[in-house]
Amino acid sequence: MSDPTKGGRDRVRPAATRRRLLTAVAAGATAGLAGCTAGGDDGEDGSGGSERFDGYLSDAEGFDGSVADRTGDSEVTVAVGAGDRGYAFDPAAVRVSPGTTVVWEWTGAGSRHNVVDEDGAFESEYYATEGETFSREFTDPGVTKYYCSPHRNLGMKGVVEVVED
Repeated sequence: MSDPTKGGRDRVRPAATRRRLLTAVAAGATAGLAGCTAGGDDGEDGSGGSERFDGYLSDAEGFDGSVADRTGDSEVTVAVGAGDRGYAFDPAAVRVSPGTTVVWEWTGAGSRHNVVDEDGAFESEYYATEGETFSREFTDPGVTKYYCSPHRNLGMKGVVEVVED
């Protein structure tokens, strides 16, 4: 082993390096397991919103995995034509109480958009003008998946989740 006082370099002992590596791996695994067992409800913390909706939002433009919790609000606004390119809904996923009215409001960005229920329960007109709106009251618990027809392949999709308070 060289002497550091004489311009040499210390040799790292392999046992110390292995010990540090194993400690780091164990700490990471423990943190990962703690995250898996922590109770989450796909709320604002971004925990698994995409999986909760069967991956429907996995390619949604601007979706970060979080669900905007607006339970208790009588009316909620979702921007149509949001994001850098104007091909997103904001928020992409929103949680509301039964009886809440969701108002989709056009931003004027990204050209003409509409709002179409995945199951065919509703469909708005096409709008491109800022300030245009389309609304729907959600009364029954469940998940409604929707999209913009011309921009669906660009990831312009959203979800309304209705839950009992």
